[in-house]
Amino acid sequence: MKKKVAIGLSGGVDSSVAAYLLKQKGYDVIGVTLRLCSEVDISDDAKKVAEKLNIPHYVIDLRDEFKKYVIDNFANEYLSGRTPNPCAVCNKHIKFGIMLDKAKELGAEYIATGHYARIEEHNGRYILVAAEDQRKDQTYMLYSLSQEILKHVLMPCGEYSKSKIREIAKKIGLEVHDKKESMEICFIPDNDHGKYIEKLIPTHVENGNFVDENGKVVGKHKGIIYYTIGQRKGLGLALGEPVFVIDIRPETNEVVIGKEEEIFKTTLIAKDVNFIPFDKLENPMEVEAKIRYSTSKSKATINMLNDGRVKVEFEDKQRAITKGQCVVFYSKDLLLGGGTIDEII
Repeated sequence: MKKKVAIGLSGGVDSSVAAYLLKQKGYDVIGVTLRLCSEVDISDDAKKVAEKLNIPHYVIDLRDEFKKYVIDNFANEYLSGRTPNPCAVCNKHIKFGIMLDKAKELGAEYIATGHYARIEEHNGRYILVAAEDQRKDQTYMLYSLSQEILKHVLMPCGEYSKSKIREIAKKIGLEVHDKKESMEICFIPDNDHGKYIEKLIPTHVENGNFVDENGKVVGKHKGIIYYTIGQRKGLGLALGEPVFVIDIRPETNEVVIGKEEEIFKTTLIAKDVNFIPFDKLENPMEVEAKIRYSTSKSKATINMLNDGRVKVEFEDKQRAITKGQCVVFYSKDLLLGGGTIDEII
């Protein structure tokens, strides 16, 4: 019997070609589209792809779960002076959590996505390796996946370049072959997260003071949810020199500003840490680490703390380390794991 795989179909080129590649490999493919928020409905585009590929298509409504795990967390993190990464949270709880359960209910043994990453098995252990196309590699967003999840996941796009994926889509007649990539947060189409949170929880967003490091008031801000560490634009301050957000203090509703050099740090502590090639970090380890998806890897040393968190010390100063973002660890192309930035030292 063919092995059944449920592919998360978004209507975009990557998941569409991933479905085609799996069919070519002999899998029994079904398309699953997750309805995650009322603001966006991708099910029509996904349905057209499923019809073109001649595979069954299911729409699963996970709006309640998505609000619980992703949207509420997103808003609460900003209200706490942090800058969350909703895609990483969604991957952990929704796309590779609840979706796997739903796929099993449909009789599927595997789930698949259009992510650019490679899953390999070594001595009974599943590992994540950077995609063939380094410019598109998405392992940064996948650090939280467990062994139990990884053994049920397929990512066929990881073996190809983005241009080759588009070429395949065009060759097999998929309309989405030249579809633009979406860069914004999926549940905030206009990319104005502050306005979104203010509408979601209006009573929690209050004006406050911009202060310098000594506590001197230098202006008024429109709510801490509108700011993140390292921000320069949109402050509305004319102080005669460039200033940057260097800290956010939710307890006093203050946004601290200062010079750019003050946002360069070397040390952070991460919580909710997950490792992939091994269960636990036993000894200090030299790694390469990234503090956001778009930055380059930098040399660092990681140490396990007694409370289960991990201390990360970079060799070189990093610009704008931000609480709530992900720090992810590598050994060359091998994804070691990562966690959520909890403290900056």
